[in-house]
Amino acid sequence: MHPQAPASPRLVNMNCSPTPAIQTEMKTNDYAAYLALDWGDSQHAFALQMADNQNIEKGHFGAQPEEIHDWLKELGGRCGHARVACAIEAGGDALVSALLEHKWIEVFPINAAMSARFRKALIPSGAKDDVPDANVLLTLLVRHGDQLKPLQLDSAQTRELAALVLARRGAVDRRSQLGNQLRAVLKGFFPQALMLVGDELHGIMALDFLERWPDLDTLQRARPATVQSFYLQHRVRRPELIKARLDLLARAQALTKDTAIIGPAVLQVQMLTSMIRTLQRHIARFDESIAEQFAVHAESSLFRQLPGAGPQLAPRLLVAFGDNRERYPDAPSLQKYAGLAPVKEKSGRQLWVHWRWTAPVFVRQTFVEWAGQTVVYCGWAGAFYARQKRAGKGHHAIIRALAFKWIRVLWHCWKHQEAYDETRYLAALRQRRSPLIEDLDQATT
Repeated sequence: MHPQAPASPRLVNMNCSPTPAIQTEMKTNDYAAYLALDWGDSQHAFALQMADNQNIEKGHFGAQPEEIHDWLKELGGRCGHARVACAIEAGGDALVSALLEHKWIEVFPINAAMSARFRKALIPSGAKDDVPDANVLLTLLVRHGDQLKPLQLDSAQTRELAALVLARRGAVDRRSQLGNQLRAVLKGFFPQALMLVGDELHGIMALDFLERWPDLDTLQRARPATVQSFYLQHRVRRPELIKARLDLLARAQALTKDTAIIGPAVLQVQMLTSMIRTLQRHIARFDESIAEQFAVHAESSLFRQLPGAGPQLAPRLLVAFGDNRERYPDAPSLQKYAGLAPVKEKSGRQLWVHWRWTAPVFVRQTFVEWAGQTVVYCGWAGAFYARQKRAGKGHHAIIRALAFKWIRVLWHCWKHQEAYDETRYLAALRQRRSPLIEDLDQATT
């Protein structure tokens, strides 16, 4: 599979996608044709079988929008615009966007792991090429179509919000990468800066400090009163902290005076701080758009008041569920999709339990990150964490278990369109004589 250029809103559920496809079972007897596409960067390979013909047509068409739509229009004319089933490996979002413009096409996204294993079963040699890969997908579609499910989309409102939260997360991750690069550069020639600006290198104070004083020599030429004034202007008001930093500056020695190292390093600091500042502005714009979209979303009332959710996690939880109540028939279906339900592998007397390797990372991160926040903002979640900690469980295992538990609660709220009510949930725990109630009662006495 060739790399694909980034697409606009994500339409196919991938490993980092915030919203899964709504799926229903395929009926293999009412399509005019069966199409399989192996997407690529400069061209797409296809394998096509008409319903009334056993012959398989194979070939390529260009990846430019005009070439894609011209090819699809020609196919539509051949089929009389009757329904065509199309299999495509998940990830070709730009091509899927084009396919969905043609209403007579029903898209069946194929998990990459499924197609890879099926290809290996059909082609033990490991040979791989675009057209044969399309033929593998076509075989899956025609012969095992009853195991596949077609793609249906959330509302445009939900998809836009999903694209926004995913793009914001990408920008935040990029900012973290740049911050790590900046930290590494400073350690190589100006390590004192890391103590003078604190841990948050993407903060306004750190960026202003490093843009003004990108190396120790420049900083030590400034008067102490100037540096003190800088800290006060950036709301560093603790006298002991300012004094400690000024004392550090007074006794600081350069790690190296080699201009061959310092000159390029200063340019890197200036470049990285500029890039981080630019990302900060765009993250703020994403935050504004997310807040606007979330405020008017019909589902927002279910997620706005969740403990610990806040302006970032509440929209992410919304798009993780979506707005179609048929997507998850029960809580375990969501727990499995999000990768939080354990997987059991059994062979003879051997039993191995592990977490799910293939799961949408962004969805799993959303639930796990939010569960970690609820430990602070929700009484029973904090009690659950403390009880598991006493039992010797590790932090990450506890948070994943808590996220698993929270999904059951939220699924009920989402399915029945009822806002989460902690008082009601605590009453249910008390009725079931949950040990968490004992812990909460002891904490309040």
